[in-house]
This record gives sequence, structure tokens and C-alpha cells, in this order.
Amino acid sequence: MAHAGGSGTRFKVVGVLNPKGESAAGSGDEIVLVPITTGERVFRAAGVRTVYLTVDNEREALTVKGRVEAHLAGLFRGNTNSYRVFSQQELLETVTSIADTLSLALGGIAAISLIVGGIGIMNIMLVSVTERTREIGIRKALGAKRRDILLQFLVEAVVLSGLGGLVGIGAGVGTALLMSRTMGVNVVFSPSVILLAFGFSMAIGVLFGLFPANKAAGLKPIEALRYE
Repeated sequence: MAHAGGSGTRFKVVGVLNPKGESAAGSGDEIVLVPITTGERVFRAAGVRTVYLTVDNEREALTVKGRVEAHLAGLFRGNTNSYRVFSQQELLETVTSIADTLSLALGGIAAISLIVGGIGIMNIMLVSVTERTREIGIRKALGAKRRDILLQFLVEAVVLSGLGGLVGIGAGVGTALLMSRTMGVNVVFSPSVILLAFGFSMAIGVLFGLFPANKAAGLKPIEALRYE
């Protein structure tokens, strides 16, 4: 037996539903099903305000929705303001559209951040090339080839961007864990996404480090040795 709130109404429990878990509409495990006549008497409300329909195949959702709209139009004599019909598919499309917009906005912010970071790496490497001009001249005078100098500065640019990527990943993971503990939000990390982000940081190092590396590799030994 169970009591309904503080009204003193007694109900007999005849069965328990299988667990459904949480959803966007709330918990599916915190509902009670009673006969419609009993519900009208307890809550002092006549009639049904909401009806949920399920279909075996999601491709039939639009067809069923059309039939329901036609049936309601006949009941309410075309007064469409008296009812509203919507499907979960429409809700899903709306949520997907919002998610796509947010993803596009975040992607734009990330792209700007990558470009700014890449320009920073390029400037640092250009300053390094300028400060190490005599070193480059000495290496070339001792037999270092163009590809050796190019590879040296490319490796430095990649290491620099890679360290920045690791710092960014560490900050992101740390922030997510902090939010998970303070806000009670479950956080799932995707190794593939993390590796992709790190790969992008390495690619930015190669892309923006190519110009300074090429400049260093193109220096002539005599001019480099005379540079002060």
C-alpha cells in the first residue's frame, strides 16, 4: 500500500516498472501510473492534456504525426490553437542544429587561436634565427647542408608547438575534472580527440616554422659569419 502525498488517498501497488534512467525530460524512474478516473479525482482535473505515442519505426513518425493532426483537426473542427502536435524527431533536429552552430562557433574560436599561436611561434623562430645567424654560419662552414639547418629549426618549432599542445591538453583535462567534482557533471575523455588536438598543434608548428627554418637554411656562410 502507498499514500498519495498528504491527502490520505491510499493506493495498491500492483507492479513496478523496469528502470529507464535519466533523460532530457527528467528521471524515468520517478513516475507513478494510476487509472485515468482516479487521476481526475485526486488532482481534480478532468480530461487528458498530454498524450504520448510511440512508433515501432522512426521512419513512421512523420506519418503518424500527420494522422494525429488530421484526427485532432476533426475533433476541434480546425481550431489549431487548441492543440499542438510535435515529435521527438523535431526536437532532436532542433538540438542538433543548436549543437552544430555551437560547434561551428567553437571551431572558429579554435581556428583563430591556432593562427595566433602559429604567428607567435613564427615570430619566436624568426628572432631565434636572427640571434643565431653566426651559429648558422659556423655550422655551414663546417659542412652542414641546407637540409640540416632546415631540419634543425623545424624540429625546434615542432617541439615548441608540441609543448604548447601538451600544456593546453593538461589545462583542458584539469578544468574538466575540476568542473566534474565541483558541479557533479560526468566527464568522458576521448583519446582520439585528444590525439587529434595534439596532432593539430604539431602541424601548426611545422606550418608556421617552415618560413623561419627556410630563411635560416638559405643564409650564406660568409654573410652569416660577418653578421653582428
